[in-house]
Amino acid sequence: MAVSARRNWALLLPVVAAVPGVVLRFSGAPVPAALAVVVLGVAVVGAAFFLSWGTELIERDIGQGLALALLALIAVLPEYAVDVVFAWKAGQDPDTYAPLALANMTGANRLLIGIGWSLVVLAALAARRRRDPDARPEDRSAVRLEPVQTVEIAYLAVASLYALTFALRDTLNLLDTVILFGIFALYLVRVRGAEADEDEDEEVGELIGPAARIAAGPTRTRRWAGIGMLVFAGAVILAVAEAFADSLVEAGSELGVSEFLLVQWVAPLASETPEFIAVLILAWKLRGAAALGALISSKINQWTLLVGIIPAVFAVSAGSLRGLPIDPLQRQELFLTAGQSMFAVALVAAGALSRGGAYALLGLFLAQFVLAWTLPPALATIERVGLGVVYLLLAAGLLVIRRRAMWVTLRDGLSGRALRERDAA
Repeated sequence: MAVSARRNWALLLPVVAAVPGVVLRFSGAPVPAALAVVVLGVAVVGAAFFLSWGTELIERDIGQGLALALLALIAVLPEYAVDVVFAWKAGQDPDTYAPLALANMTGANRLLIGIGWSLVVLAALAARRRRDPDARPEDRSAVRLEPVQTVEIAYLAVASLYALTFALRDTLNLLDTVILFGIFALYLVRVRGAEADEDEDEEVGELIGPAARIAAGPTRTRRWAGIGMLVFAGAVILAVAEAFADSLVEAGSELGVSEFLLVQWVAPLASETPEFIAVLILAWKLRGAAALGALISSKINQWTLLVGIIPAVFAVSAGSLRGLPIDPLQRQELFLTAGQSMFAVALVAAGALSRGGAYALLGLFLAQFVLAWTLPPALATIERVGLGVVYLLLAAGLLVIRRRAMWVTLRDGLSGRALRERDAA
């Protein structure tokens, strides 16, 4: 009886963690920014656990690829909310809000790779070393993606190549919306082919904690539990994420930090927190490939849907077909972000991200972050463009070395060949 009670408490804890934040959000009670950050942050953590468990449960019915794409979509809903608000306001006041909409997007994209990818790989390798000491040497030095995950890598490569053109433009327009939404639609069609594995008993053994107990029960219970967890997590994230970001910005403002830097870094960090926690949980469960796959899917999501929705909302708000203006600073930021994305694609072109690659992503991101906060404005342009060039040179070098692997990845991912070979096997 005591064991059963503890198990039930494990399922209730995320709810208990989330409720105070939701109540605070809708009560409008005046509380200090620091206290709001804590209460709303705990709610975000609770939602992240349900995101992780719900994703694991629905994988059996819709396949890992689509489940991870769904996790990525739900987890970045807060980012959409923030960017849609800025894009709408930009339609009325483009000089003030257009740079903020783009700053929020570029910050979120660079955080996702620089912090998210690197920490997931390092956490997965640490968990492997601690919990599976007999693992093969190659599995202790890199997170290896499944062959079917060439789909994610291939479509991220396509989206990243298109994103390089943003730095050459004066606007983001509705044509960009159509193209980017089209890339995401093709990606979803392709990833839908990654059906659930047939050996369900093996999957149950891979799960631990509440997800394992639910998965061992009736199929109908498992399905409804998974759907319920994802709906609950999505509702909590939508309810508290913007308030969480606002509280962080308010707390930072009290310390004298500029609005632009807060919008570019603090607000995206707050909105990315649920996904980071969810994938770190997966990584610690020795599911590094699934965790990294979720972040790759999230990156595709941000480079296509998130970027594409900005000019669409701007056009509706402005009542005009003119594109959202891109000022010189944002062109530099977009160039740097696209360069980082191409380097990340080159690192995973061979189907794995090594410890060294994770450290490279983390080190370059931290270097850029520190330089952005410390260099005088006169040198900031050189720093952004210079680091973007460094990313592209590193990407070019890796792609030359791994050109055959990249070709195979693009061929198999875009054509669905890897999925057909998996099904034939």
